Amino acid sequence: MAFRTIFDWIGEDSSRDGLRDTPKRMVRAFQDYFSGYGDDPRKFLARTFHETDGYDEMIVLRNIPFHSHCEHHMAPIVGRAWVAYVPSNRVVGISKLARVVEAYAKRLQIQERLTAQIANTIEDVLKPHGVAVVLKATHFCISARGVRKHDVDLVTSRMLGCFRDNPISRQEFLAMIPNGTVTGP
Repeated sequence: MAFRTIFDWIGEDSSRDGLRDTPKRMVRAFQDYFSGYGDDPRKFLARTFHETDGYDEMIVLRNIPFHSHCEHHMAPIVGRAWVAYVPSNRVVGISKLARVVEAYAKRLQIQERLTAQIANTIEDVLKPHGVAVVLKATHFCISARGVRKHDVDLVTSRMLGCFRDNPISRQEFLAMIPNGTVTGP
């Protein structure tokens, strides 16, 4: 098994008592870490509701925790997402926005692509007046190896439709995102 080979390569005895079942546990962990490959995020947004009584203001789901893995080092990425859209005659259940974040986060990623995937999918499926996504995350590839800088977070954003074209909508959304460091869930 590949994980035993890694243990041997780092100089660990893969047959010792504490590691004997670790490869099986790692397989289960990796199935969870990368379960997003089995999800179609577009399907989460398929069921919408039209009974909105004309609601056409911003909808924001804030502070969505996510865990991902950097595609360059497979190191953890831990962060929070803020997702907004301005509906066009239909809305989606709010848990579905979190599911879209989760489905894309549970893949090997770079944060810039993750941000774009979330926003683009919401725009493509819901066809709203605008979509805004901000991710703030810490990357273990910068804190646990290499340059080893702690308390650093990366912030990425994707603004589409009215959030790109209307500075007032953009500012209203950005005002809902706290300053400071990202903490784990």
